[in-house]
Amino acid sequence: MGYATYAQQHLSCEQYSVFNKNSNPDLGIVLYTNDAETVWNALRLATYAQAKGDTVVIFLLGKGIDGFQTKDKAFDLEPFKDTFVGNGGQIIACASCATIRGTDEIGMCTIASLADLYQIIKKSKKVLTF
Repeated sequence: MGYATYAQQHLSCEQYSVFNKNSNPDLGIVLYTNDAETVWNALRLATYAQAKGDTVVIFLLGKGIDGFQTKDKAFDLEPFKDTFVGNGGQIIACASCATIRGTDEIGMCTIASLADLYQIIKKSKKVLTF
């Protein structure tokens, strides 16, 4: 049974957590939209915060997975994704949400569980949702 399938059937899946529980990000961003402009702005903020020295983690939830994979000429996400990950940013995608969308792989993302979202919310100094 693949990880995404296991995560779909066992929602807590804490043993599959990828978020470092000793980490205390300055900013946790939860993306739950498929609107290209909103995702673009969230990624702009994430890279800006990194440039200011903040540790940032992004969690893709529900429609946020679709939004993260959107190709839109007006709102090019790729440079911000590359910069964010290149500067050590972590992007985590909900396994159950990915499975519902028929994929277990999302470029630049680690597929994980709601246990990771919980830890991000618990450990981050601030959490924003888009």
